[in-house]
Amino acid sequence: MVMILLNEKFPYDIACDSHCSVVTKNYQHILALVFAVKEINENHNILQNVTLGFHIYDNYFNARQTYHATMELVSTQHIVNYKCNMRNNLISVIGTFYPETSFYIATILGISKVPQLTYGSAPVMKDKAEHLSYYEMVPNEAKLYTGILHLLQHFRWTWVGVLATNDDNGETFLQNVLERFLLSGICVAFLERIKLFSFSEIFDMLKWMVRIYTVSMSSTANAVVIYEGQILNLRLLLSLPEIEWVSIEPKGKVWIMTVQMELTSLKFLRTWDIQTLHGALSFTIHSKEVLEFQHFLQSRNHLQTREDGFIRDFWEQAFDCELPNPLVSMKAEETCTGAEKLESLPGAFFEMSMTGHSYNIYNAVYAVAHALHAMQSWQSKHRAIVKGERLNLQDRQPWQLHRFLKGVFFNNSAGEKVSFNQNGELIAGFDIINWVIFPNQSFHKVKVGRLDPQAPPEKVFTIHDDAIIWHSSFNQTLPLSMCTANCHPGYFKSEQEGKPFCCYECILCPEGKISDQQDMDDCSKCPPDHYSSKNQDVCLQKNASFLSYEESTGIILAIFALSFSFITALVLGIFMKHHQTPIVKANNRKLTYTLLISLLLCFISALLFIGQPEKVTCLLRQTAFGVIFSVAVSCVLAKTITVILAFMATKPGSSMRKWVGKRLATSIVVCCSLVQAGICTVWLAMSPPFPDSDLYSVTEEIILKCNDGSVIMFYCVMGYVGFLAIISLTVAFFARKLPDSFNEAKFITFSMLVFCSVWLSFVPTYLSTKGKFMVAVEIFSILASSAGLLGCIFSPKCYIIVLRPKLNNREQIIGRKHWRN
Repeated sequence: MVMILLNEKFPYDIACDSHCSVVTKNYQHILALVFAVKEINENHNILQNVTLGFHIYDNYFNARQTYHATMELVSTQHIVNYKCNMRNNLISVIGTFYPETSFYIATILGISKVPQLTYGSAPVMKDKAEHLSYYEMVPNEAKLYTGILHLLQHFRWTWVGVLATNDDNGETFLQNVLERFLLSGICVAFLERIKLFSFSEIFDMLKWMVRIYTVSMSSTANAVVIYEGQILNLRLLLSLPEIEWVSIEPKGKVWIMTVQMELTSLKFLRTWDIQTLHGALSFTIHSKEVLEFQHFLQSRNHLQTREDGFIRDFWEQAFDCELPNPLVSMKAEETCTGAEKLESLPGAFFEMSMTGHSYNIYNAVYAVAHALHAMQSWQSKHRAIVKGERLNLQDRQPWQLHRFLKGVFFNNSAGEKVSFNQNGELIAGFDIINWVIFPNQSFHKVKVGRLDPQAPPEKVFTIHDDAIIWHSSFNQTLPLSMCTANCHPGYFKSEQEGKPFCCYECILCPEGKISDQQDMDDCSKCPPDHYSSKNQDVCLQKNASFLSYEESTGIILAIFALSFSFITALVLGIFMKHHQTPIVKANNRKLTYTLLISLLLCFISALLFIGQPEKVTCLLRQTAFGVIFSVAVSCVLAKTITVILAFMATKPGSSMRKWVGKRLATSIVVCCSLVQAGICTVWLAMSPPFPDSDLYSVTEEIILKCNDGSVIMFYCVMGYVGFLAIISLTVAFFARKLPDSFNEAKFITFSMLVFCSVWLSFVPTYLSTKGKFMVAVEIFSILASSAGLLGCIFSPKCYIIVLRPKLNNREQIIGRKHWRN
């Protein structure tokens, strides 16, 4: 039985004939096939009495050569009248590495239904159902698109370049990934299509490469996704500075490569620097090291294998020497000794560990072998008889293998499960490889992650950041690939008109809003009881704020209130002690006592405004203040009116005498106070004050305050006190020129000027302040206005009573009166 592998030995120009460069790294594909066939033939548990063979064709990456080789294969099946002299049976075809040539083969093999297992990227087919003979040893490419997207999102690379082949596969790749990028917030900084390199158009190709090189190196995108069949185009592109075609020095980039790309080299590229590829990330077909493969490579006498028609070209170009040829004279230093070792070759020319594509070939051979084994088992069970003879496996047709290939399931020698899905695609994932290139041009591949579609959702994509070695230009820090630098916490992204959505401006969050992560699209509002920090990146708990006895303002105001209370009590005591003296009698003792007691209560009521607001204190604050002040101001009004009536009653025949007396003063105080008491009663009945909190007036504080309940009633109380004060000021002003002996009008006028000035300035100050300072302003106004009344009215009298007692007698008062007259 014969199994055929189609392999690309020369990937570029068929016209170059003998001087072509061999992609020496692909020689491992052949050795993987040989090794797999050798293992299967030595293991009689898989195939009994059957030996696998193979024949290898090189298609030279050329459609004509591919069709020619494929026609030679199918001629043994008598499908076409082409060539019918081969003795061995064709069972399946493995190939090829490139999707284009795989498609050429599929169009021929699809007619005869010969199973084809491709080990490279799958070709684009409009209707895969027409090519049922086609199996893919590579997972569905849609999974690769998902892996690239996961990788970009993991490292937050939102500004990337894309290089893709200029063919159907490249077009399919772009259609899929560009849409996914857009939906995931990733922008394409530049997009270039890669042409198939041709030596016959070398100068045009170089001009085209110069343009791509300039675009790539000038871009701020540090991550570049490459979808290409092989890496030689990229190597030539990055080598342009060495051949002095460009003046721009290569910049460090993170090259993100797809499955097809392996670090390969040609003979003429041997000395070219590959450091620009250091730190690249590559998606490769998931693989494990196959036991004994390296031993097979080391123990096999490659040069003595006569059936190997590739070894001479490989050996000469890989080791840069020439094998002895009796017909040609050569210098000794140019001659291959035959003692060269494969393990001494750089990784770009040959690898001792099995590559992903070689692993696919190895599994493909075993898949065919296990399918044949299944066919043997089925045959032994059914014992199909044709013309009286039992059918041999060699009599089976290739199309009959499909049934068993579709259901193949086995564990290879590396312990990996191998099977196909319903679409003939290998059920597997991808490895993420970090390319590490040392200064001596040696090459090492480090597995840093995996894409496993069969794993649980949280383990589908895994990557180990610490294991990745980046290009030296990044100083081993995570490369950034963004149009705009990250918006730090506290800022949000604002799109710039006319630019891609990845190019944005970072704007500081407004007050009361925060962003606690990088690159937030919008700021989130803090809860009402929190405020944004200075950097707008965290919400902080607001502190409760009220005027307390523990802070300096509260302590000072409390001291003043108590001090004035003490002074008022002292004045009251002085007046009560000297209640029989003429100066006390002349000023209506009961009215004076009432005024002093009301002032004392005014000072004490100021203490209700200090401390955390509670239900009782909120009810008493404004109402007690309003009633007490009304009593005090009405006392002043009563004193003023009493003075005026007393002066008018001294005139002969005056009718005012009947109004002079204590009853008038008492009536004035009681009536004026009852009006205010009535207003306060209505207030408390309709909408009483209550403890409340203000979350918005002060940014960083929750203001604990007394809500007035009804603002109208509050201003009614304040307005009534002001009304009484204005009347008192007016009456006192007109009585200011009465004789001193009977007259307190001047002192009352001055005291009411102070009182009115304080409360007039209180209104704008109160409305312009917030929080506990509003309370402090009201306390200050209470203390200042009360102290004004106390000082202006009672300080002259206390001066006479305490310091000038000789003036406190009837004769002095009457004498002064006559002297003034």
